[in-house]
Amino acid sequence: MKTVCIVGRPNVGKSTLFNKIVGARIAITENVPGITRDRIYSDANWLGKDFTMIDTGGLDPRDDDEFMENIKAQVDIAIDNAQVIIFLVDGLVGLTQADIEIGKMLFRSKKKVILAVNKADTKGVLETEYDYYELGFGHPFMVSAENSIGLGDLLDQVIEDLEALPEEEEYEDDRIKVAFIGRPNVGKSSTINKLIGENRSIVTNIPGTTRDSIDSKLDKDDNKFLFIDTAGLRKKNKIYENVERYSVVRTLASIDRADVCVGVIDASVGVTEQDSKIIGYAHDQGKSIIIAVNKWDLVEKDNRTARKFEEEIRAELPFCLYAPIIFISAETGQRLDNLLNLIVGVNENYNMRIQTGVLNDIINKAVLMNQPRADKGRQGKIYYGAQVSVRPPTFVIFVNDKELIHFSYVRYLENEIRKNFGFEGTPIHLIVRNRNEKDI
Repeated sequence: MKTVCIVGRPNVGKSTLFNKIVGARIAITENVPGITRDRIYSDANWLGKDFTMIDTGGLDPRDDDEFMENIKAQVDIAIDNAQVIIFLVDGLVGLTQADIEIGKMLFRSKKKVILAVNKADTKGVLETEYDYYELGFGHPFMVSAENSIGLGDLLDQVIEDLEALPEEEEYEDDRIKVAFIGRPNVGKSSTINKLIGENRSIVTNIPGTTRDSIDSKLDKDDNKFLFIDTAGLRKKNKIYENVERYSVVRTLASIDRADVCVGVIDASVGVTEQDSKIIGYAHDQGKSIIIAVNKWDLVEKDNRTARKFEEEIRAELPFCLYAPIIFISAETGQRLDNLLNLIVGVNENYNMRIQTGVLNDIINKAVLMNQPRADKGRQGKIYYGAQVSVRPPTFVIFVNDKELIHFSYVRYLENEIRKNFGFEGTPIHLIVRNRNEKDI
């Protein structure tokens, strides 16, 4: 799909324009300069034409602090990936030296650039239209991102420029969607960057650097991945900014759209309450889960270190004993290839379907070994089971009276199914129904 990115100074309205174009509140918008610090991707459509939008962090070429250097690198990558660039300036502020510097940078990119002047609904802005010809991009589009003024003409030009480009080969995008989840500063972004081989998400040692959820694609061997880097969740009493509140909501939404959730834990800290909460949310949503213990290269080890650490994780996260644990280092790349293989295997388990006959052989053997309990002279009976869905694998077990089937017996049946088929990394749901219940 062809790609359009929005570039401009901080706080000129890029994220508001992005949200209007994609029709959803994807990018964080707040009246604080520098809110969008990574590239944000989303699909968009105008008059039946599909394209991908990229929002970028606010750029000031004259600023040389650590964050701005990272933002510059991110904007460069976004420009490289885009076929058309919307250069957004603030009509209320007027043309600035930073705008001129950004314009020179966009000229060097040799990409198609559409100039848009925002806040054109403010008194006096329309009269400044000709000031922007100095940038050298021809006629500027006078728009108001906030009030959707002029966006139709702007998008008409976007589509016209995209259609003038050579057609891309269409392909089916059947990717494993993997959300990297966890507290701030545990190495989620660093792990993704190491996996894909480019600085896709901003990485610093400052907690909370990733405020939005970022998507990255990787094709390796016969597998296609979509990595979702999520903002780390803090304790609620530490969430002071509205910005961070938005990020928490977005992190949970990222889990919702993932197939596999990789819970990243800091080896130097261990499992915390926040780790338990976010991984617990993924479990409750029926997502497949992998526990990745990062910074393992920094831990002093003996021959029992890994086993002891795994025991501690199991004790802190007893609800997802099915989740495999892998010890990695985003810094050195240790076991990251193994992590990819594990993601592929867990995703296969997440989509596994068992034939009804095989399933009932397992259930019958389990019942022979351990009968359901009797209550007041009535014996619980298992008639048969059937798998009704995948992602996660879900089974309905038909019985004579579900009140006689204790939850511990359901867990026993689950363990027997896992003993035969593994289902490593994925929850499996067992639903007990009376045989005369037809609603599955």
